[in-house]
Amino acid sequence: MPDALIVAHGSPADPEPAQNTLESLAQAVERRLPGWRVRAATLAAPGALERAAEGLHAARVYPFFMAQGVFTGRILPDRLRRAGLSGEILPPFGTDPDLIELATRAVAPLAGHGVILAAHGSRSGSPARLSARNMARALRARLPGTTVAVGLIEEPPYLVDVARALPRAACLPFFALAAGHVCDDIPAALAQAGATGSILPHLGADPGVPGLISAALCAPRSGAGIVI
Repeated sequence: MPDALIVAHGSPADPEPAQNTLESLAQAVERRLPGWRVRAATLAAPGALERAAEGLHAARVYPFFMAQGVFTGRILPDRLRRAGLSGEILPPFGTDPDLIELATRAVAPLAGHGVILAAHGSRSGSPARLSARNMARALRARLPGTTVAVGLIEEPPYLVDVARALPRAACLPFFALAAGHVCDDIPAALAQAGATGSILPHLGADPGVPGLISAALCAPRSGAGIVI
């Protein structure tokens, strides 16, 4: 029986909702993969990773993160090894080339006044910013003539400033799970900017995500993963 584990950061302030959402996602993925065992854990939920890893063998680990950074490259491998799990960590959700199609379908009907890709950013490094910019570049190629801008929560260009420049643009939250940034910070920044465009569901909630993850888990080894 092939084993898989979907891992996300979660919300340290309120870990249970994100853990429940991720477990529901794992169940949806498992329904698409007969014979597989698919579990889920957030790093923020106490003991969740250790419980999910118990009994898994040579698992394919899917990081439900938006960028390849410190968490996916260093913290996650260390946590998995300490939990006694072996296998391979796949490239993260936000870097999956198939995500471009989901994002394009989500924004295309509302892109007439532009699109703002609202992303986390980081005070400590560029991977989160780079991942969002790569997605914005891909959306511009898919939607010729459409203005697609990146607005960040934790570093320039700040979302509130981008929204002031594009007040009628649709906003697509470039996030895997809904937590404080999606539920609070993004709406607050858009309101502060006086923006009137639609706020779309965050990308991790797209109905096509279980199929995307299923395909990634079944794909031949590419050498891009991290062996644990």
